[in-house]
Amino acid sequence: MKFQFSKKYGNNTLGGLLLHLVVAGTLMVVLCVLYFYVYLPRTTNHGETITVPNIEGMPLAKVAEFLEGHDLRFEINDSSYSEDYPPLTVLKQIPAAGSKVKEQRKIYVSVNRVTPPTVPMPKVTDISLVNAEALLKNSELKRGRIELVRGQFLNLVKEMKINGRPVAPGVKVPKGTVVDLVVQDGGTKTLPAPDVVGMSLEDAKIPIFGSNLTIGEIHLVGDTTGGRAVILKQKPVAQENIEAGDVVDLWIGNPGSEIESDDGFSNDDEDGN
Repeated sequence: MKFQFSKKYGNNTLGGLLLHLVVAGTLMVVLCVLYFYVYLPRTTNHGETITVPNIEGMPLAKVAEFLEGHDLRFEINDSSYSEDYPPLTVLKQIPAAGSKVKEQRKIYVSVNRVTPPTVPMPKVTDISLVNAEALLKNSELKRGRIELVRGQFLNLVKEMKINGRPVAPGVKVPKGTVVDLVVQDGGTKTLPAPDVVGMSLEDAKIPIFGSNLTIGEIHLVGDTTGGRAVILKQKPVAQENIEAGDVVDLWIGNPGSEIESDDGFSNDDEDGN
């Protein structure tokens, strides 16, 4: 019996070759199962994750220590500029806060630059104040003080100034720079008040500032949440003759909100009397 088995499955027989292949295949399957389901999960902490904390707005000097406390690391992969944050603070992170990652995962961050990038000064002379403000905004510059000079064209920009000094178009200036504008007064001291009722506050700023007026008191009427708030009343009322530099008070609320008498606005005010 033993002789027959050895003869049938010997090393030099077809049966022996097949037997070796089966044994080798079985061992390979067992090793694969042990590697993927035993060894690999243990060495990679399979199933164990960390929630990425929010580090946006955090000073760069504190990031390393903070992330080490969460078993994470970081690397700077970009820099940009935002005037809303101090220099060398985190502006953006990848993965985002709340993501699930493994221990020692590297968090890539974008850092706020120490100095703002420069932009060429746009030409905003010989155009209307409204258009000049739009050009400044598109170049990430800020409109500053309005200086009125005598001239026949109302709200025509005649000169640009930075820190009281004239500046020419094309000159490189840092983003966020405040630009003062010298504007003609139209040859008259009075002008009709713009109609801003029904506009949002941001939209209303353009005709108000464009008329060389100033926003005064802002009265909130009722619940202004929900992002639908508009201007319900204004004082002075639309088309009332006013002078450049005058103050415009605004009543803001959701459409349909009623203004009570103690808000300081009466029906006589609405009629312009």
